[in-house]
Amino acid sequence: MFKRLDKAVPVGEVTIWLENQPRRVPATLSAAAAVLWLDGSAGYRDHAAGGRRAPLCMMGVCHECLITVDGAPNRQGCLVPVAEGMRLERQRRSP
Repeated sequence: MFKRLDKAVPVGEVTIWLENQPRRVPATLSAAAAVLWLDGSAGYRDHAAGGRRAPLCMMGVCHECLITVDGAPNRQGCLVPVAEGMRLERQRRSP
């Protein structure tokens, strides 16, 4: 669905923590784009009604990118740039 385009200029990387696992991502990504880049859209988050959700617009309109950033839930991941040491948690329903 999403494909990162190669750039002529090298991009630095940062280490983020996704579900308590350290992962290296390009420093130019948003939190939502980083999760998609690492794991794709499957299981990005669960909707309160039980359905699966993943980012759609990637510009802050649809609110499908909600994610927990550094302990703060319901952040629009598409609007939050990744930063060194950032902690991300998908918002999933408990079984």
